[in-house]
Amino acid sequence: MATTPQSAPAMLSPRAASARRSTRASLAKLGTSALIYFIATVVAILFMLPFVWTIGSSLKPITEIFKFPPTLWPQEPRWQNYADVFRIAPFGRFILNTAYITAVAMVGQILSAAAVAYGFSRFRFPGRDPLFFLVLSTMMLPWQVTIVPTFLLFRFFGMINTYWPLIIPSFFGGGAFYIFLLRQFFMTIPRDLDEAAKIDGATSVRIFWNIILPLAKPALATVAIFSFIEHWNEFIGPLIFLNSPEKFTVSIGLRYFTASSFESDEPREAILMAASLIVAVPPLTLFFLAQKYFVRGIVTTGLKG
Repeated sequence: MATTPQSAPAMLSPRAASARRSTRASLAKLGTSALIYFIATVVAILFMLPFVWTIGSSLKPITEIFKFPPTLWPQEPRWQNYADVFRIAPFGRFILNTAYITAVAMVGQILSAAAVAYGFSRFRFPGRDPLFFLVLSTMMLPWQVTIVPTFLLFRFFGMINTYWPLIIPSFFGGGAFYIFLLRQFFMTIPRDLDEAAKIDGATSVRIFWNIILPLAKPALATVAIFSFIEHWNEFIGPLIFLNSPEKFTVSIGLRYFTASSFESDEPREAILMAASLIVAVPPLTLFFLAQKYFVRGIVTTGLKG
């Protein structure tokens, strides 16, 4: 009796094999992306836990501050803690003082840094590159080295216990980091625009104001965010130059929320948390509102050196 040989497995066509490989590659890519998103989500939750803990602690009554085991959210939120922030200390005045100093210093820092960066990026003069490296080298100078000379200088001019020592330095260059960031961005703007404007009779100042600055909005927004956070959270400067309580900033005003300022039934730790959250709201709001420009400024800076 003759036996029929088994048929060999059918060979896949080149198109089917390519489709199978493409499917496997897509599944592998999808799995990798899912893993990355999962890790990013876990890390984000871990980083958010201290902030969530601060929010919960700011609403706790005195009976839950030292409760063990601790709870993430209070059973009975005490919203009075936020009202007590403004009752115990003139915190509204502190916020206005800080807003004034931050706004004026931020404008000065943006304009002065942009002007210096424009000179380094658009003009050729003897010693330009060594001078630029000298400016960058100032970032390696610790700020502690300049505290005493700066204090003596402003005391000589009678500016102690005024806002001038916190504002005037921002109008002189704006800082090496901001100069570098804006200079790198300005160099990505085609010089053909400058040449066309010069043919039409525009001066260097007009080119800077009407062409360069409008095109550099992402970089300027990045500098504005960094400058705002820097001046809003500044502690050493106000501590050294300001003496009158009515002129204090929020960073110095937080010291009011100490044990000596509280009655026995007030949760001082919770009120301190509430004050800290109030201080953190403006920088967080600015960051989220200007996040688009911030990302664009960071991504596009340094593409051309």
